[in-house]
Amino acid sequence: MRNYVIVTDSSADLTPEMYQELGVRTVQLGVMVEGAAVKANNAVDVKAIYAMLREKKMATTSAVNIDEFLKIFGEMLKEDVDILYLGFSSGLSGTFSASAVALRELSEKYPDRKLYAVDTLCASMGQGLLVYYAAKLRESGADIDTVKDFVENNKLNLCHWFTVDDLFFLKRGGRVSAATAVVGSLLNIKPVMHVDNAGKLINVSKVRGRKAAIDAMFEKTKATMLEGKNDVMFISHGDCIEDAEYLATRLRNELGVKQVEINYVGPVIGAHSGPGTLAVFYLGSER
Repeated sequence: MRNYVIVTDSSADLTPEMYQELGVRTVQLGVMVEGAAVKANNAVDVKAIYAMLREKKMATTSAVNIDEFLKIFGEMLKEDVDILYLGFSSGLSGTFSASAVALRELSEKYPDRKLYAVDTLCASMGQGLLVYYAAKLRESGADIDTVKDFVENNKLNLCHWFTVDDLFFLKRGGRVSAATAVVGSLLNIKPVMHVDNAGKLINVSKVRGRKAAIDAMFEKTKATMLEGKNDVMFISHGDCIEDAEYLATRLRNELGVKQVEINYVGPVIGAHSGPGTLAVFYLGSER
């Protein structure tokens, strides 16, 4: 059986240490702030980017294109490996579509290889948690088809619950109207959102106040988590570590979650959700 690599992209928001520990390779999406390209290789870099976002500096992101994928995957194939790419939700980015086209092209050149692209329909550390499970399954000895099938069969149970602190960024991205952003800010209204089965960010409810939003996320988690299948949960945050720790403490103490991994919402998603974004990810009965 040929060895295989698991590949994802930078929107999975895992730490560099986790990528290394899991043996997962990454492809970088583009991020620009005020027209200058930025890269976040560690927490210090991400924190600096959030400082710029707080100043309302203009940030834009770009998908990985087909030619970039052809080059990246082509280099990997020289190592005589198969490829399983677990990509950023097609409901939020064109990156997955480009990866699938590239692998189809390469499969004609390498007909003996298994080259799979899976649309995770996930984002941030929801994508990261699915990648984590896939890597752990590979570590246990599972072949590429078994891991691919696991991801396909479980991705719509990978729950994402988000809130944001500043509606300006959702307004700038066209996800809320200017009127909604103004009124929401004046009344301290916070949205509670999730990623739906189409991989798109959907507003589910609104509450008044930051703590109420975080508590609402906790209650959603409690109501839908699968008993016995959530020893690990992930939390990502937009430079609001205290809120992340508060939520993690509740998950551990009240729901018995053994391992909670916390990391930044990376700049790819943070550029659109803004500082103060908070999200929790886990396997649930449904999204």
